[in-house]
Amino acid sequence: MKEIFVVVHPEATHDVEGRVGGWFDSELTGRGVEQAERIATALATRVRSGAALYSSDLRRTAQTAAVIGARLQLEPIWSSELREKSYGIGEGEADAWFRERFVPPPLDGERMDHDEGLEGAETKLQWARRVYAGMETILSDSSSQKIIVTHGGSATPIIARWIGMPLDALDYASFTVESGSITRLVEDDYFHNHAVAHLNDTTHLSL
Repeated sequence: MKEIFVVVHPEATHDVEGRVGGWFDSELTGRGVEQAERIATALATRVRSGAALYSSDLRRTAQTAAVIGARLQLEPIWSSELREKSYGIGEGEADAWFRERFVPPPLDGERMDHDEGLEGAETKLQWARRVYAGMETILSDSSSQKIIVTHGGSATPIIARWIGMPLDALDYASFTVESGSITRLVEDDYFHNHAVAHLNDTTHLSL
């Protein structure tokens, strides 16, 4: 059986400051560091030696991966392709500033190439293509267990690529995951089906 554990970084400074994340290079709060330790403890009971650890290269995910790597004796492999969606000039700005300028996608029509009104921002299509490309590298890794440390938004294209969704199916698709959560993806040995075995597990954060 093959397993992928998709970890969403825990609480970061932009979360508590009410700022836009994206590529804004925020770091974990003190609480976030404690949550990262709990994530590492939870993974230590499930992950065997020889696993591979991949992570977005932004600070909040890199810090999370470093805690996991230290606990499981794994060296993180950094990937800019696993970053959150870029919001261009909106990154690091106050949420109120962002809401005044952001143009949400239409209910019908072009959603993947939609211009959100923020200079330098990625479209949903550009973002999804980037994450899908990162997943190709990860899926080519022969390790039977992998850990991916990423962001709440980027978890959706990661999961979508795992279950074989074409890019255009991401028009409306969204998997809701919380900060500090672990999602378990599985490929069985018999049918080789790709399943979402457990989505958005946060039980380890309250132990």
